[in-house]
Amino acid sequence: MPTSRRTTAVKLDDIDLKILRILQSEARITNTALAKRIGISPPSTLERVKKLEARSVIDHYAAILNPPTVGKGTVALVSVTLKEHGLGPLETLKREMSAFDEVLACWHTAGDEDFILKVAVKDMNEYEGFVTHRLSSLPHIGRIRTTFILSTVKETTEFPL
Repeated sequence: MPTSRRTTAVKLDDIDLKILRILQSEARITNTALAKRIGISPPSTLERVKKLEARSVIDHYAAILNPPTVGKGTVALVSVTLKEHGLGPLETLKREMSAFDEVLACWHTAGDEDFILKVAVKDMNEYEGFVTHRLSSLPHIGRIRTTFILSTVKETTEFPL
């Protein structure tokens, strides 16, 4: 789970915004093609992209997989509430969630739940094993609630800029 992300807004000009809009949907675009699309030289484009990466505006690049095609056909949102609150239990749970391969995302939240997880597994049997033998075995877990995703209507990694 990332912990070193920049938490303040970065001043972006129109060219930066154009670069980010394109890279969000076409991360594999060549620097030359990107430069041509935004109307500046390839060296200037590369310098700008490197600065956006250095300033943590661009966090990372990734290939987004289709879960069923890689044997992860069951995806769930799991709400976790702690039995007791405090820095120790919070840090322990954050560390444990980061270690579970089944957990694709873990958000520490305000509200009724302390954490919301996005979990991907092969099937219901694998999910039952995850909850029974791994998640429920953590000492500070008070309540677990699961919502299974039936289908995805919209999922994007692109931020409107």
